[in-house]
Amino acid sequence: MQENLNEEVMQEETEEVTAEETCENCQEDADETEACACEGEEVVEEASEETSEEEKEGKGFFGKKKDKKVAALEEKVAELEDRTKRQMAEFENFRKRTEKEKSQMFETGAKSVVEKILPVIDNFERGLASIEPDNKDSFYEGMCMIHKQMLSELEKIGVTPIEAIGKEFDPNFHNAVMQVESDEFESGVIAQELQKGYMYRESVVRYSMVAVVS
Repeated sequence: MQENLNEEVMQEETEEVTAEETCENCQEDADETEACACEGEEVVEEASEETSEEEKEGKGFFGKKKDKKVAALEEKVAELEDRTKRQMAEFENFRKRTEKEKSQMFETGAKSVVEKILPVIDNFERGLASIEPDNKDSFYEGMCMIHKQMLSELEKIGVTPIEAIGKEFDPNFHNAVMQVESDEFESGVIAQELQKGYMYRESVVRYSMVAVVS
């Protein structure tokens, strides 16, 4: 009986020791688990920080690369705009120069034609002036009308006669071929017109051949 009680007590003590050892082992396992978990969290945080820094460095690199690319494109656009403006200016200058040359060519051609017509008008006027006053019939009046029409058509294209008699001599419009004395005009004034001069627009086609008072 006594032996059975002793065996039960020893068994209970053994179970208590085993339980205590088991609890200590569990506690150690728990502590190790917690420590590993914390260490894992620290590793994860460190990895996250390293990743963030790498991402920042990566973004900075690509950002700089992108900025350089944008700057290069903007420089290229500015260069193209400048080139376009230069080409437009050159084209505008070429257009103006071409128009001026065309105008000069047209004016030169018109002056050449007018120069050939003027002798015909001179002969027309000489023929009308040679007719005696008593012989001025309807034929004479018809010729006067034709002469007037010719001058009117020339005036429409810019051909006008140069005023001479009574005007002060001007070498830009008149060609003095002789000097005369006159009681009517002062010295340096044109007294006679030997050949009528004409202008085409702003330029002289033929100078007036005149006699100037000495």
